[in-house]
Amino acid sequence: MTLRTLVIVSLLAVTGIATHLCGRQVPKRASKEGRKLTYPNTHRADHIDDYHGTQVSDPYRWLEDPDSDETKAWVTAQNKVTFGYLEQIPERKEIEERLTELWNYERFGLPRKRGNRLFYTRNDGLQNQSVLYVADGLKAEGRVLLDPNKWSEDGTEALAGWVPSEDGKLLAYGIASAGSDWRQWKVLDVETGMERPDHLKWVKFSGVSWMKDGSGLYYSRYDEPEEGEAFTGVNYYQQLFFHKLSESQEKDTLVYERKDEKEWGFDGTVTEDGKYLIVSVWRGTERKNQVFYKDLAQPDAEVVELISGFQFEYDFIGNEGSTFWFNTDDDAPLRRVLAIDVDKRARDDWHELIPEAKEVLQGVGLVGDRFLALYLKDAATQVRVHEVDGNHVRDVELPAIGSAGGFGGKRSDQETFYYFSNYTTPTTIYRYQIAAGKSTVFRQPKVAFDPEQYVTKQVFCESWDGTRLPMFITHKRNLKLDGSNPTILYGYGGFNISLTPGFSVTNLVWLERGGIYVVPSLRGGGEYGRDWHEAGMQEKKQNVFDDFISAADFLIEKKYTCSEKLAIRGGSNGGLLVGAAMTQRPELFGAAIPAVGVMDMLRYHKFTIGWAWVSEYGSSDDAKAFKNLMSYSPLHNLKPNTRYPSTMVTTADHDDRVVPAHSFKFAAQLQHSHDGDNPVLIRIETRAGHGAGTPTTKLIEASADVLGFLSAELAR
Repeated sequence: MTLRTLVIVSLLAVTGIATHLCGRQVPKRASKEGRKLTYPNTHRADHIDDYHGTQVSDPYRWLEDPDSDETKAWVTAQNKVTFGYLEQIPERKEIEERLTELWNYERFGLPRKRGNRLFYTRNDGLQNQSVLYVADGLKAEGRVLLDPNKWSEDGTEALAGWVPSEDGKLLAYGIASAGSDWRQWKVLDVETGMERPDHLKWVKFSGVSWMKDGSGLYYSRYDEPEEGEAFTGVNYYQQLFFHKLSESQEKDTLVYERKDEKEWGFDGTVTEDGKYLIVSVWRGTERKNQVFYKDLAQPDAEVVELISGFQFEYDFIGNEGSTFWFNTDDDAPLRRVLAIDVDKRARDDWHELIPEAKEVLQGVGLVGDRFLALYLKDAATQVRVHEVDGNHVRDVELPAIGSAGGFGGKRSDQETFYYFSNYTTPTTIYRYQIAAGKSTVFRQPKVAFDPEQYVTKQVFCESWDGTRLPMFITHKRNLKLDGSNPTILYGYGGFNISLTPGFSVTNLVWLERGGIYVVPSLRGGGEYGRDWHEAGMQEKKQNVFDDFISAADFLIEKKYTCSEKLAIRGGSNGGLLVGAAMTQRPELFGAAIPAVGVMDMLRYHKFTIGWAWVSEYGSSDDAKAFKNLMSYSPLHNLKPNTRYPSTMVTTADHDDRVVPAHSFKFAAQLQHSHDGDNPVLIRIETRAGHGAGTPTTKLIEASADVLGFLSAELAR
């Protein structure tokens, strides 16, 4: 046997011992009286695909059409079973009441200063959507500028981005409907609150950037989809446009497109001095981009290629004349800051300002004529201040170990704002005076709980191959390590995304009820830079699942919990993680909550933006990649007559990022394969999408359902 096989066999042995500590073996778990379920009879079609000579059955292909009468009837039938089950859980009502009580606290977003005006979002507690305010100065009383709660009765119309003009007189704002990734953008006169005639449609995966004089803005869009394909059709051929204020979208000027490169996307950003348009060219979710630019002083100037080839990531920070500053992993896996003069673009003329450190450089702001550099050390934020020549000035003193972000603004600003949060600290907004290096609280929420009752500690465990994994564990201070604590293990592990400490009302209620909340840093994420990410992608994706399983085994071995009391949870790529873990080690977990997960690894790239994930996963169109994908694809690794953990798959009918077919097909196959009295359900939210912009009422209901389900199932 290989080393990895030997290690996994040994982990199975450890798990078997640890499971016994709960007092009974997992397969013998008794069903709760009156809760044995009858699932909808889901039709299995005789559909087979040929992948490089391998025949693969796809009996639920018909569920890929979200608008068919058959699929709608199936959704209704599944929700009837699921909500009927959830409604009879005694704890659920109590949990929902406590969630509502705790959620009712004032929340603020990061302010942005433009001209003499300050823009910020505020939610009074239970508003479905946060409201955008504007104030004439730091101490002035804010007034409502946009209230998305008035846009729809059910709160599913959301403010999805807002950008004030340079002088603060105009505001461009994005609208998202029912959770879709599609955006409409409009323009508001800030003084009068009157909407201007500007209306941009079919914008996706793009913000907007104002001309310095406010005469117009840059944005990217796709062609209007064919009828019936808005939520499932593939998104190719993004185009970069300039919209002149007050003109119709049909008159917008095409700035750049590549008809020979259907996967290329374009982010256009006007430099602070207004002299250049920086065009970041992206291709899928790969953290490697090209950088082009356009001289805005020359009306007919062409777009010039500055950095080509998709070899590294270059994040534009700012400029001084023709010198551009970038945060990049070019020859620096943990990233550094480079200066590139567009008049001397030869690589030998590039100049390093901030060298690569021992920690990964997450982002850099340019405010107050200083670089504010955000680093991650073992998944917690550190902030360092540098002069524009690269010299280190000081570190920003943060309140505790946790997550910080923001530090935006203009180079001429003398202050900036940032947020700080961790698992027991609600998101607090700080004002930072750059020259003095002083932080003061700007807005601090008051939540009805005592943070001193809880503790967060960071521990380290080893994965199957000896890789060291950091892990945050949060629980009540008086916790007993007797192997009986209900525990949520939450993970992601992909796309170079870092999981850092953050406050959540849902998690707080879980902690109040005696639960443990655990977040490990898995390979595939961004916690330790490019090498860490690449160690968990494509043919190495199994490392992510092994890391997650190793974290679970650690929790059991150290008697935090046991298999019967251990739930796993994750969304999107984290939903894939949960699906893979529960199909590879079904006996290890008591419950699973895979949310909006990528479950069909053979067909994910055929819908909406799914093709963009090929750089992360590989494609079944390639024979070698197909074999790897088939080895862990959750949908294809469900085995007949197997007892799976109590499961509630969650998705939304308008998710146009990870289309609901993934969850639909997985749930249908899970119910077909499952051998046990414990429930395997799917909860399908209506008029909702991948998660962004979800109204507060829906968030509370969904959280109550998840916590109610876990409380009931982990008590079996």
